[in-house]
Amino acid sequence: MKMTLNRIFTVALTAFALLSTQASAQEKSIVVSSTTSTEQSGLFGFMLPIFKMKTGIDVKVVAVGTGQALDIGRRGDADVVFVHDKVAEDKFVAQGYSTKRNEVMYNDFVLIGPKSDPAKIGGGKDIQAAFQKIASAKAPFVSRGDKSGTHAAELRYWKDAGIQVTPSMTWYKETGSGMGPALNTASAMNGYILADRATWLNFKNRGDLAILVEGDPKLFNQYGIMLVNPAKFPHVKKAAGQTFIDWITSKDGQDVIAMYKINGEQLFFPNAKP
Repeated sequence: MKMTLNRIFTVALTAFALLSTQASAQEKSIVVSSTTSTEQSGLFGFMLPIFKMKTGIDVKVVAVGTGQALDIGRRGDADVVFVHDKVAEDKFVAQGYSTKRNEVMYNDFVLIGPKSDPAKIGGGKDIQAAFQKIASAKAPFVSRGDKSGTHAAELRYWKDAGIQVTPSMTWYKETGSGMGPALNTASAMNGYILADRATWLNFKNRGDLAILVEGDPKLFNQYGIMLVNPAKFPHVKKAAGQTFIDWITSKDGQDVIAMYKINGEQLFFPNAKP
């Protein structure tokens, strides 16, 4: 009987130690719902190991379109949201899903198209004029169609150009996919597509595609980060999530963002406010 009790006690202690270790590991990890461009550009692969080395916190990324990333935050299924649609982000804060939006970095959108350029937009800087020419030529255009930050920007440019696009248009194709798969579709179709520069620079299957329009101030692309409100979702890992936000907006994190380059070209430009 004594041996049995000792054995039970030993097993109980082992189980308790295991649960404590698992709980500790969970406390040292956070979920970040983010736009696809931060992952498909390779930024997270470069940045997150550095953050983990400095803090011991593991970041699990759910990379989807900005609209979906914000919805994940609205359900309380992420600790941090890192996206690029300021209008939608401000709404997220106004609705009480976060208490503060922090600016992190920026880059720009570029209009990609076939080198043969049937719409004759190459070399221009006016995104509105380029969209008008594409619509006039009924040249194949690939849209992400996924409520992402890039999709939201694309729809703004069509609106500014005075054009109402619909999936029923034979030349306008919505993929409902992330930036990488949408670029693959554009490459296969030899079509035009709006992309964030970072994902484009990291994209390998370019085929006959090239940047045709860039440099319009309207193509500015700002990224923001927010802690999901722990007052609304008590399970949110406030301390670890805030540590990530504090680091990425600090000089240390901003320097890491600036260090990330492909073929010597910087993909993101840090601009967090002190």
